[in-house]
Amino acid sequence: MKWFRKDAAQDTAQGKGKLKNVEGMWIKCQSCRAIVYRKEIEKNLMVCLKCGYHFPISINERIDILLDPGTFHEWDADLAPGDPLVFTDTKPYPQRLVASQQKTGRKDALVIGEGQMHGRCLVVGLFDFRFMGGSMGAVVGEKICRAADRALEARLPFLLVTTSGGARMQEGIFSLMQMAKTSAALARLDEARIPFITLLTDPTFGGVTASVAMLGDVIMAEPKALIGFAGPRVIEQTIKQRLPEGFQRAEFLLNHGLIDCIVNRLQMKESISRVLMHLAS
Repeated sequence: MKWFRKDAAQDTAQGKGKLKNVEGMWIKCQSCRAIVYRKEIEKNLMVCLKCGYHFPISINERIDILLDPGTFHEWDADLAPGDPLVFTDTKPYPQRLVASQQKTGRKDALVIGEGQMHGRCLVVGLFDFRFMGGSMGAVVGEKICRAADRALEARLPFLLVTTSGGARMQEGIFSLMQMAKTSAALARLDEARIPFITLLTDPTFGGVTASVAMLGDVIMAEPKALIGFAGPRVIEQTIKQRLPEGFQRAEFLLNHGLIDCIVNRLQMKESISRVLMHLAS
């Protein structure tokens, strides 16, 4: 997004000066459409000061918000996907993987590790939507299971932050298998009475919603996050009915008992920390 001083543009048009680029100083809110000063938004944890819209943030930004500084240690960063089906749509699957790896600097769409929240140790998993829409393939499923197993071994709570389009179609049945595999791993945590908390961010869809995202002992969501299985257009075409206003938004799901609470990003760390304290008592 680029913004220019109006007078600079006029000077350039008249041959009186150079166009001054102030790219990045301002940002448009995708909800209220207001033009807001980027530094003020950053101070507010990328939440719009006018309407409360939660801008998408990176994994590193999420870690900085949720965890104590310098306490996060990543696990299994080099675990990379294969191409079991030799899948090609408009381009081969390996090319899509390389493009996403170069864009994100990560091998796949999930980061797992251990960190601290107000001095309390916990296992953390975070989806990266920039990596093929945060889709869940074999590596994402394996990482969730490894995180759950380590949480079980160390008897640490497990926090999973989701943002995903669902199962990764390029891996076919291998991707769909992760729904059952991860659910079984999380069932072992439940049997051992080890807390599992999910934080649903915008968007959380498909097989991720149908498995790990909705299995938390406490299911939290950011305001107005889109959460569901199929998209609204597909649902309307299937049931031949108009969907209610705000369908699949976090607020709608809260009113219908599908999630436990909606928490503003500015209170997120404190809220999760209180939940962990109560679950540990």
